[in-house]
Amino acid sequence: MTPPAVSVIMNCYNSAAHLRSALQSLLGQTCDDFELIFFDNASTDESPVIFRESAGIFSGRARYFRGERTVPLGAARNCALSHIRGGYVAFLDCDDLWLPEKLERQMSLFEANPKVGLVCTDTEIFDGDRVVRRLFSGIRPARGRVFAELVERQWISMSSAMLRREALESLPDEPSGETGGKTRGYFDERLNMCEEADVFYRIAHDWELDYVDAPLTRWRVHGANTTFRGFGQFADETLYILEKHRRLYPEYDTEHADLVDLLTRRAAFQKGVALWREGRGGQARAEIAPWRHISLKYRLFWWGSFLPGRCFDCAARIYFSLPAALRR
Repeated sequence: MTPPAVSVIMNCYNSAAHLRSALQSLLGQTCDDFELIFFDNASTDESPVIFRESAGIFSGRARYFRGERTVPLGAARNCALSHIRGGYVAFLDCDDLWLPEKLERQMSLFEANPKVGLVCTDTEIFDGDRVVRRLFSGIRPARGRVFAELVERQWISMSSAMLRREALESLPDEPSGETGGKTRGYFDERLNMCEEADVFYRIAHDWELDYVDAPLTRWRVHGANTTFRGFGQFADETLYILEKHRRLYPEYDTEHADLVDLLTRRAAFQKGVALWREGRGGQARAEIAPWRHISLKYRLFWWGSFLPGRCFDCAARIYFSLPAALRR
């Protein structure tokens, strides 16, 4: 059997609320040379039923796999990746949507340049009927060998990413947490918040990146401050990724001294936010003290941390309403 051009991975855990819409957006693609790898992470809702009801319309292109127990998302993505057959891999999270030309326009960029390992699209972030923002608004991403730029400003939403399989398989092996052994350098199962960015960074280190400058992906969010609430864990994982880069790339501290400084102060800011939310404003200020005057963002947080932690939700809304340049 001739393998498909694209393996589309949908990782599902209790995703019944929006699953039909996501499947319809996949079915509506102008490129139909794909297979669907649907990995059910031991859902307890109606997700398996919805998939079975929809599977027939994919004319044999959909395959269903179910885990025996629920595992972290990175491990579930690795399980799904073990079944791919396509030369390219795309990810559609079960509450997100694709516009019809998404796969076709990404494929054309890959075919035009064999050095490209990842192609994303602009992404429209929405909450219900309200468009929150677009990822590329204000500042367009860089193209080519853009490892440093991507670490500085991660612009790739998971459902927008398409990877060249060769790029994925060329990543260095990393020990696996959940499944044991090696995962051929796919998703690091020790990460829970940054496992996607970790993969994108490592591909960008050795491959060129490109993007479609059109909002062909729609990313559904459920409240503007979800990410803000996870800043404590983001701090730990930011430092973990820094140490991982140092292990993988021996000259990292010399070649990317600016990134070492960036990730260190980014983790300090993330830790400071977590401490302030817990009502420990003094400790939060101590975390960011070395960088207090480096930017308006840090200065605003310094003064905001004098407010009680119960102001967190209001501050989160204000933060995410700021232009991207101020949040960097």
